[in-house]
Amino acid sequence: MRIKVKVREKAPETVEIDTEFIKLDSLLKFACLTATGGEAKSVISDGLVRVNGEVCTMRGKKIYPGDSVAFAGHRIVVGAGPRP
Repeated sequence: MRIKVKVREKAPETVEIDTEFIKLDSLLKFACLTATGGEAKSVISDGLVRVNGEVCTMRGKKIYPGDSVAFAGHRIVVGAGPRP
């Protein structure tokens, strides 16, 4: 017996930053995709996070407005907010 499963991709969420860039581990915490910095470090080093469609294992990777980050069924697009 075969079972077909369709996975629906959620619409991307936009997270606005008011700085030039944000580090990947900080973005995961800021967007509430991980509860702690240690958890963010773990999921990044395990290769569970994609940046612009490619697996990224660098927790200090600089994420700029326009970049896309995917983790645990969520997709985040970083936008530029007002700068002070």
